[in-house]
Amino acid sequence: MVNFILLIIMTFIGALAGYCLKRASSSESLIMLLSCRYFYFGAILYLLSALINIYILRFMDYSIVLPLTSITYIWTMFISFKKLGERISKKKITGIFLIIIGALCIVM
Repeated sequence: MVNFILLIIMTFIGALAGYCLKRASSSESLIMLLSCRYFYFGAILYLLSALINIYILRFMDYSIVLPLTSITYIWTMFISFKKLGERISKKKITGIFLIIIGALCIVM
């Protein structure tokens, strides 16, 4: 159970990392990118997510962990809606339900 909770946390951290790098992507030059705090936050969060992933793989099967990382897409949709004002379409909602159904099939 603890490993599953860690996996959920890992997916959320990965989604936050993607958001930070999206914010950093508005930099107009490489120098500006390297001086952007979001670039470093994103990199650190991706590293943290990868380290948690490696730790989880010690205790759970790869065939379970890798498919469940798709939960990151659910977090990404919510973060992009809340922080970036992106629209949630019917296709996105359908995709989220399919991810949830797939994750449940793998876990059970």
